[in-house]
Amino acid sequence: MLWGLGVGYVISGMYFGWNLGLKEGGTLGLAIATGIVIVLYACFSFSYAELACAIPKAGGVFDYANKAFGDHIGFIAGIAQMIEFIFAPPAIAFGIGAYFNLFFPDIPILWISLAAYLIFTALNMYGVKAAATFELWITIIAVVEILIFAGVTLPHFKWANMQQNAWPNGWFGVVAALPFAIWFFLGIEGLANVAEEAKNPQKDIQRGFGSALFTLVILCILVFIAAIGVGGWEAIVFKNGLSGETSDSPLPLAMGQIVGANSLLFHLLLTVGLFGLVASFHGLILAAGRSTYEFGFKGFAPRFLGKLHPTFLTPTNALLFNMGIGILALLTNKT
Repeated sequence: MLWGLGVGYVISGMYFGWNLGLKEGGTLGLAIATGIVIVLYACFSFSYAELACAIPKAGGVFDYANKAFGDHIGFIAGIAQMIEFIFAPPAIAFGIGAYFNLFFPDIPILWISLAAYLIFTALNMYGVKAAATFELWITIIAVVEILIFAGVTLPHFKWANMQQNAWPNGWFGVVAALPFAIWFFLGIEGLANVAEEAKNPQKDIQRGFGSALFTLVILCILVFIAAIGVGGWEAIVFKNGLSGETSDSPLPLAMGQIVGANSLLFHLLLTVGLFGLVASFHGLILAAGRSTYEFGFKGFAPRFLGKLHPTFLTPTNALLFNMGIGILALLTNKT
């Protein structure tokens, strides 16, 4: 179950966003940046897992910093964590809306995004077991889709495509590509926020972080090689394949070079690609709810945020509060 949460928090980053780093660093520049990020997250994840095992609390870094450095540093760490977990879901919700809009163009993206917020917040309010089980199955579907994508594209891999304009901006390109490489792993830290729900946190959390990180590294390498190796990096960055308007959805661009935009496989990728977004969206709502709940429970935010539902025993007030902020962010149209 923890593996599903750890991978699910992150997996949307395999489907979109990372490819824009190719425009900055080229194939080699983004590859080096990704290698740096893998080392960074390997060190960070296992260090963070140790903290989660020692202090298995829903507040994550807020509780760790509070224990080590006191209230003031704990407050700053908690606010930083809440900003990540509360403001990432609106961007993913907009992505879900954009995906659905491809199939139902008459329905506005905003309406779909708002509906996604209501549905998945309600699921998290119902119960953590139901939410975690749903997250596990959605994550499995998203992982299988990436494996299908790799199976279709890798037979068309050409090393020459990897070498094409591979180092356009030198080491400056590596630095510029780092924020995009982080998309492959951003969010795995949310696993620490469910440590309180684990049966044996001292063993389960460490295994969850390790298995999730290993899976993400394999998927990251597969997606990187399979997407770029088909037609070069420009073909999965620019919509016309050479220059002009960029796209943050590299997998459909890569698949379209092989099977065409009207094929069953292409539409399957678009449809199942939605599950990757849903997995990350749902998982981050789960982590955000626990983060905000702990903040309120410890008295660093209004106390009502730190109360559990009497029947479902879930942080309903915190979840509704986070949803309200997310909806406001969506209404600004600047997610």
